[in-house]
Amino acid sequence: MINLPQSPSGITVCAPAKVNVILRILDRRSDGFHNLWSVMQTVALDDEVQIRLRADRQDIQLRCDATDLATDQSNLVYRAAAAVLARAQQAVGLDIELRKRIPMGAGLGGGSSDAAATIIGLNGLLQLKWSPAQMAEVGQSLGSDVPFFLFAPAACVTGRGETVRPVVVEGARWVVLVNPGFGVNTKWAYQELAATRTSVRPLSLAQRELDRQSRMGWAQLMAAAENDFEAPVFAAHGTLREIKQTLQAHGAEIALLSGSGATVFGVFADEARARRAHAQFVSEKFMNVFTIPTCSGPLVWRYE
Repeated sequence: MINLPQSPSGITVCAPAKVNVILRILDRRSDGFHNLWSVMQTVALDDEVQIRLRADRQDIQLRCDATDLATDQSNLVYRAAAAVLARAQQAVGLDIELRKRIPMGAGLGGGSSDAAATIIGLNGLLQLKWSPAQMAEVGQSLGSDVPFFLFAPAACVTGRGETVRPVVVEGARWVVLVNPGFGVNTKWAYQELAATRTSVRPLSLAQRELDRQSRMGWAQLMAAAENDFEAPVFAAHGTLREIKQTLQAHGAEIALLSGSGATVFGVFADEARARRAHAQFVSEKFMNVFTIPTCSGPLVWRYE
């Protein structure tokens, strides 16, 4: 049980990236979106969201160290803060500082994680005492990946992303994230997938088995690992297929596209193997490469 300070005025929440160890895109829904089935896992590449209460005004002011990211009402962090205040019926001023480390538009859920961190931060700072499910109700209106981060570190995610079933992934792994320096538009990826596949494959036997489990090991996950976006995205961006092959050739137990891309990740049994694979990309000028462990707990915060 965490003992909250009587009057906290500031909080900083770490917002981790995620990878899709499995990502299946299933049938199209009546609302035009697709049902998905995914197992997601957070990894220790974090943005930071710092929130401070301001008693002298009643607006939201957002700053970010990534100059190419808008800080107005189009930003997910701003929208998350506004949504929490509206639901809580509170009129307070907020200074929010977003420190970016997760590449943007990379299939790593950075914006969604930042939004979830904002909801968690305000839940603590305003002492709202909302449950993860109540916070997820706010999050699902902001983006399909937001609810997942409120149940991190690992979960089976279905529907549009709003149905999150937390799971325990036993054991730790090291992950090498290779971002090629360009993005893949999610809407385009869905359109290409729809145009290039002739039917929707049902979940495999291994995936159906995972769908019934609350605990799973990495061996089980890797036996069921796949990403339906790989075929259309790799066809258009051969560099991403080459990254996957390089990771596999240098010891990755599995290597996959995360989300709709453009980041490709490899999962390794230990840090030493991951570092050796990382070294294969150090001479690539435009690539961002990170070697980090998987996360073993929920989002972390500290009061200030």
